[in-house]
Amino acid sequence: MKLTNTFLMMAGALALAACTNPMGRGAQNGAGAGFGGNSGSDFMGSVDDPTSPAHFQQAIGDRVLFAVDQSTLSTSGRATLDAQADWLIQNPAYTAIIEGHADEQGTREYNIALGARRASVAHAYLVDRGVAASRLRTVSFGKERPVEICSNESCYSANRRAVTVLAAGVTG
Repeated sequence: MKLTNTFLMMAGALALAACTNPMGRGAQNGAGAGFGGNSGSDFMGSVDDPTSPAHFQQAIGDRVLFAVDQSTLSTSGRATLDAQADWLIQNPAYTAIIEGHADEQGTREYNIALGARRASVAHAYLVDRGVAASRLRTVSFGKERPVEICSNESCYSANRRAVTVLAAGVTG
């Protein structure tokens, strides 16, 4: 019995050790590579530091929302992209991946294409505002990576988006 208890305690300790991050950084959110993860992560820097990815994500805004079946930028979407362009120009060490997303309505193929159009529109806008095209890439996830999961308009509207995910370094 004593051996069984010892074994169970060891297994529990190993399981807990496997759950910790040895680098002391928060978990990334899976929505993108690079710096687009957990806002509490020390990897992102302080939201008070205007050159940090945390500031970009929380103060500037990393996403633009779209209307149903649309890839046309709204006034608020253009304002967010204007602020993103200014930040990217002032912080040339960063590149960005612009992710296009759609809500769950429609086929997978349709939503991949719609997400691609949304990412492309955001990309073109940032380039028009002075961000070098070589610093930007696009990818479409369609309806595969929702931020809200339910079948009503409040979820649909949050999922119709283009998200700018920061990364360090130059794209190839």
